Amino acid sequence: MKIIWLGHASFRIETGDKVLLVDPWLTGNPMLPEDQHEAAISGATHLILTHAHFDHVADMLPLARKLSIPIVGQYDLMSFWSEQESMETVGFNKGGTVDLGGVTLTMVNAVHSSTFGSDDGPKAAGSECGYILRAEGKTVYISGDTDIMADMDWIGDYYKPDIGILCAGGHFTMDMKGAAYAAKRYFDFKTVIPCHYRTFPILEQSAEKLAKGLPGVDVIEPEVMQALDL
Repeated sequence: MKIIWLGHASFRIETGDKVLLVDPWLTGNPMLPEDQHEAAISGATHLILTHAHFDHVADMLPLARKLSIPIVGQYDLMSFWSEQESMETVGFNKGGTVDLGGVTLTMVNAVHSSTFGSDDGPKAAGSECGYILRAEGKTVYISGDTDIMADMDWIGDYYKPDIGILCAGGHFTMDMKGAAYAAKRYFDFKTVIPCHYRTFPILEQSAEKLAKGLPGVDVIEPEVMQALDL
């Protein structure tokens, strides 16, 4: 399995013959140079969405049309896109699992919000979520945008993920210290990859506090477009 950071909270996950783009934000992403956009999306088979804020959803519909691949996400929004935008979608809900062909994706809770901006103000767009991804004998927890939450207790105990992709930038989500606390209290990760940081000055710029809070865990600060072979 290869996990490739596209900057911010965007990832490319390659496993078997599948290439999953998780919250792929290209347009306006200050961390992903425009000349790397095509490489970032090449061969993608599925688009995975955690929630509808612009820095996660802005490129979803354009990429779905360009690549002719399905969007996978929360049922209400997927149903809307299927009906109103004629998109191919895979809609499900928290507690549900879908098989993407050698990769299973289970939707779990997150604590955040999920809205689109409009001329009339923010509009609700389904609900925020995280995912448990299982492939190649590995279990990956993708937190999505969230704070620390009690649900992490049973998520860690029930699914026993060995890899955590955790939002940790602060201001909009839990920060590095909070992510370290959550990982230590609720999970038994072998590897932790922080995200949703470094993008803007308002966010944390280093994962030092996360690494210090997790002795014995391989905390990897990812570099944009550099594959982590896990």
